[in-house]
Amino acid sequence: MGEPVRWGIVGYGWVARDYMAPGIRAAGHRLVAVADPGATARAAAEAQGARAYVDLIDLAADPEIEAVYVATPNHLHRGAVEALAASGKAILCEKPMAASLSDAEAMVAAVRRHGTFYGTAFDQRHHPAHRALRDAIAIGRIGTVTAVRIVYACWLHRDWAAFAGQDNWRIDPLKAGGGALMDLAPHGLDLTDFLLGESIVDLAALTQARAQDYAVDDGALLIGRTESGILASLHVAYNCPDVLPRRRLEVVGTGGLLTAIDTMGQVAGGTLTLTDGATGSSEPLAFDAAASPFLEQVRAFGAALRRPAERDAYSAERDLHTMRLLARAYDALS
Repeated sequence: MGEPVRWGIVGYGWVARDYMAPGIRAAGHRLVAVADPGATARAAAEAQGARAYVDLIDLAADPEIEAVYVATPNHLHRGAVEALAASGKAILCEKPMAASLSDAEAMVAAVRRHGTFYGTAFDQRHHPAHRALRDAIAIGRIGTVTAVRIVYACWLHRDWAAFAGQDNWRIDPLKAGGGALMDLAPHGLDLTDFLLGESIVDLAALTQARAQDYAVDDGALLIGRTESGILASLHVAYNCPDVLPRRRLEVVGTGGLLTAIDTMGQVAGGTLTLTDGATGSSEPLAFDAAASPFLEQVRAFGAALRRPAERDAYSAERDLHTMRLLARAYDALS
């Protein structure tokens, strides 16, 4: 790929520290600097050989940095993206785009205005199993696709982030913008688009606050339909014990069924099978089980940074459509 990409990270929490920074190293890129107001986070970055800034503005002004991963709480995404867009650096921003649709719209306006290379960090697009699944769909292995079914759930208690010495901002409606629906459903909505090559256009949702003691939803069911008529159902939850089966992706067609188990998430591995619609027999489909979606995401974004022809895979407008679906789901509940 040529010269390694020089990265900065804004917000050095557990996702950035445990998944993105290792992904940067594994891809052969370099983490140059981190911006985080927390002294513990900055010390962790410095221990990895990166510069550490208190303020985002200092990182934005660092001339060595080419690309920046934004991993702050959702309500801070807009300020970070607007500042970085003005700096001319490429931006990979965590999902959802923002805590509100208005912030997401302002972010898209900023990257348009400055001509910034921008991507939302939908890492599930980059899991090798999901790429293999998309390829199987494209060559007709399951005939005409009729439905996508996703379960993506976990257990997120009030003090969940204490293990990392951090505030659990995901249960704060002002910082997160919502609960399980806002946090987990974007992956399923975007992954449906990735697998099928078309977006969900109609969406309805129900939420619950059933098991957890906090102010956001701890579970949601979503049903949607793409423009061509493919149905999608998503169950996302913060109230599913982690020892239970809770990560399953199915794509149903007139000729068969594709099933991915334990592929959705931050780590490598899982299984992918094809069940024949005529005989009922199943066979495993091969994919790279050693490559994590974070590693593959870093590789893809870095390649597109170096080769602009590959940037068509990223679309701020498409990601804004996903934010509009989330906003529509919440608005219909109010």
